[in-house]
Amino acid sequence: MFTKINKFTFIIFSFIPLVALAEIQEFTLKNGLKLVVQEDHRAPVVVSQVWYRAGALDEVNGKTGVAHVLEHMMFKGTKKVPAGQFSRLIAAAGGKENAFTGMDYTCYFQQLEKSHLPLSFKLEADRMANLQITDEEFAKEIKVVMEERRWRTEDKPQSKVNEQFQSTAFRAHPYARPVVGFMNDLEHMTAADAREWYNTWYAPNNATIVVVGDVKTQEVLKLAKQYFGNIKPRKLPARKPQTEPPQIGERRVVVKAPAKLPYLVMGYHVPTLSDKLQAPEQAWEPYALDVLAGVLSGNDSARLNQKLVREAALAVDVGAGYDSTSRGREALFELEGMPSEGKTITELEAALVAQIEKIKTDGVTQQELDRVKAAVIAADVYQRDSMFYQAMQIGQLETMGYSWRLLKEYPEKLKAITSEQIQAVAKKYLVKDNMTVATLDPQPIDPNAKPAGMPHTH
Repeated sequence: MFTKINKFTFIIFSFIPLVALAEIQEFTLKNGLKLVVQEDHRAPVVVSQVWYRAGALDEVNGKTGVAHVLEHMMFKGTKKVPAGQFSRLIAAAGGKENAFTGMDYTCYFQQLEKSHLPLSFKLEADRMANLQITDEEFAKEIKVVMEERRWRTEDKPQSKVNEQFQSTAFRAHPYARPVVGFMNDLEHMTAADAREWYNTWYAPNNATIVVVGDVKTQEVLKLAKQYFGNIKPRKLPARKPQTEPPQIGERRVVVKAPAKLPYLVMGYHVPTLSDKLQAPEQAWEPYALDVLAGVLSGNDSARLNQKLVREAALAVDVGAGYDSTSRGREALFELEGMPSEGKTITELEAALVAQIEKIKTDGVTQQELDRVKAAVIAADVYQRDSMFYQAMQIGQLETMGYSWRLLKEYPEKLKAITSEQIQAVAKKYLVKDNMTVATLDPQPIDPNAKPAGMPHTH
């Protein structure tokens, strides 16, 4: 599978409680492997995740999708653990496991009863160092990946629009390419391509292990040294800076596909949180954009839903979103929607722009700010119920080149944002010359048409 955090879910972080944060400890083994452990003793469970700093961001033209293909191949066995045995061993221990690939990373995870953490480490260390990629297994699995592309993209009109939107918004940056890859690249991909990716990026000095659960930190460190400590590091290729040139004019793309309703997605290039010290006049901007996304689309009472769905009945669905972190240090502030029956895409776009312009003119109310900031506290409470999601946030930040320590400061910086700051980022970034719009022009649906692909899980 491949994944991206839902861009229309308000605020990328569900904040870890400060009490729990005090229990996070970080280590780096001699071979460069990073280990982050958070003790959580509420249940006899452990979540173990291995994150590789290798995703679609690192691919080259002609080999798109190889990061996701390698994720599939990681389940195809080693000399000690034949194909399919990894999943069977975890299931026999009563655990759950899977993996996902994104633009910035690839992650493999297990959730187990705490006494089985050594099993997780043993299996992950084995495939980190000893994966076998045979031509026969690759030939079978690449067909599965192509089927997944058909299922996730070819059969989904909105997915087609979003793929075109990304490639139109980004002209030079790798974020223009789909994580699943282009079909032509998948059709011509070889086992050698997968082996090259594995031998280039799957090394302890390009990985972070995150463990959250009913464990003792020093015991986890001992296990990490036991199973991963002897894996040799590799010299990693230099990662050259890749920056999207400033957009100098509005961009538009129309996708024609069988569908019931039109669909619109529009976005603006905006900054991300930086791993370097930003100038004081810029450091707060990502926080203001996060709050702006919440004001527009935080819940049913947010502006877009209230004004465009409930009051004007102009849209059946509408939203806004922004991811403030990325390894590529590029981001889009996005809005999407589907017009109501009898309404047009043109009317919906005009209404979305009008809401942005109103914020530029009038700012936001204290009530809206209070609601968004209350959502931070609510997210904090929700976070306490999920060891897996706590590990996810740590792993994402570390792999994208930030630090888990960002989780400690983020809520307070978000709460400090003012209406004037929200107005300022809207005026600066949400402008026509910085806007990309992709629309779906629905075509007649063939009632006899069959799906192009089928879903797949490991």
